[in-house]
Amino acid sequence: MPAWVPGITFPWGWDTAGPSTLFRNFPFRCRALLPTSRAAPAGQEESRPAPGDFELSGRLPSSPTTICAIGSIGLSAAMAGEYRLLLANARQLVLVCGHGEQYLLREGMARLDVLRDASLVVGLDGYIKAVGPADAIRRRFAGATFESKIDCTGKCVLPGLVDAHTHPVWAGDRVHEFAMKLAGASYMEIHQAGGGIHFTVEHTRKATEEELFATFKHRLERMCRAGSTLVECKSGYGLNLETELKMLRVIERARQSMDIGISSTYCGAHSVPKGKTATEATDDIINNQLPKLKELQQSGEIHVNNIDVFCEKGVFDVDSTRRILQAGKDTGLQINFHGDELHPMKSAELGAELGAQAISHLEEVSDEGIAAMAKAKCAAVLLPTTAYMLRLKQPQARKMLDEGVIVALGSDFNPNAYCFSMPMVMHLACVNMKMSMNEALAAATINAAYALGKSDTQGSIEIGKQGDLVIINSSRWEHLIYQFGGHQTLIDYVIIKGKVVYKNESCDMISSY
Repeated sequence: MPAWVPGITFPWGWDTAGPSTLFRNFPFRCRALLPTSRAAPAGQEESRPAPGDFELSGRLPSSPTTICAIGSIGLSAAMAGEYRLLLANARQLVLVCGHGEQYLLREGMARLDVLRDASLVVGLDGYIKAVGPADAIRRRFAGATFESKIDCTGKCVLPGLVDAHTHPVWAGDRVHEFAMKLAGASYMEIHQAGGGIHFTVEHTRKATEEELFATFKHRLERMCRAGSTLVECKSGYGLNLETELKMLRVIERARQSMDIGISSTYCGAHSVPKGKTATEATDDIINNQLPKLKELQQSGEIHVNNIDVFCEKGVFDVDSTRRILQAGKDTGLQINFHGDELHPMKSAELGAELGAQAISHLEEVSDEGIAAMAKAKCAAVLLPTTAYMLRLKQPQARKMLDEGVIVALGSDFNPNAYCFSMPMVMHLACVNMKMSMNEALAAATINAAYALGKSDTQGSIEIGKQGDLVIINSSRWEHLIYQFGGHQTLIDYVIIKGKVVYKNESCDMISSY
């Protein structure tokens, strides 16, 4: 292969009409050869290659002659045709990563790919077609037409946020339990007194499907306004076949009727139903609920991505958890479960052994569990809001990062931890779990998408990925994390597949500072 000189536009590329394994694994990834330079953490010098050393990079320079390729033509050729969206003149365009990474580890999380004075184009299919210097995009697409154009001068564009753990379908709030917690009651004390999950189960069983959908839709809309464009949504407040399927139908209805991305999780083992032992509940899930779920999946009535179990002392032990997760995996579901939250259960070791995509909570994870997860490339979905609200010890985010674990974030939205906002989750991850802002953003985008098996299409701004984007009214992207609770003023637009799904009507009249 001939050596390429910086400044030369690629004369070819791959068709980028949609995500393609071949395209995503192509060595050049339709990008220019550039001197490597990425934003270094504060206090560290920017690393640069020796003279003459160049490698593929998602970072695009200000020079209009060194730009990415698009479709089967270099951007040096004019691009006509019709496109869905142009975002122009962004002060910062945060790619997060630009080399087709499926996830980022500590070093990659510390050095995010960020473009200055950049623009991007989303095609009619909802996928990103071009990312590059604003002047270059303007010239190359001078003959193109766009359904929408947004001037991002002075603003920042980020990937849509990914919430990797939520329980958003339920009836009956538990505000009274918050008062009990403040008075000193523990999670398990409330649970054993008939509150907690069982209180919500009782109300959810009584609610109609229409009632559940109405509240679920409202919650998803609030998540979207806070910047989330992909959300994991669990069942788990039924604990019997009828109600679990009712919840999954509600999730499926939202998946088909709403723009927000949904990863659906069957969580029939969220707690042991009243009147049954854990063994009886396990047998019911394996012998009755999972076969019915498989039947409905095959008929196309519902689509479920993941299986979850609450592996905890007094709930489902390791042996029961193993049986349920393996049965779910055998039906084609990804393993993505609660582990090592209140007591050390060796859940992390179990998940690594079974090939879990992700494990959530992990406040009580062992050193051996951390090592096993790192080796297995099993994502740790950390939930700083839960540790904060339940006054639990914080997950060991720094140790996990240092040991090579893929760290992701989720809100754990549920009646017990009522938070819709991934910007607030990122802030708490920084303050309480000692993550940097770069690490928190990577954990709430590319790594959260990986935890859901979706990082091939979502979680970063790259050619061929979905045009899921957030525009904030600030000249630095870090304000989304820095301004605790400030997202309602900061976020101007939320965009999914190139379509504006939320616009802050006051965005042109107010300052975010």
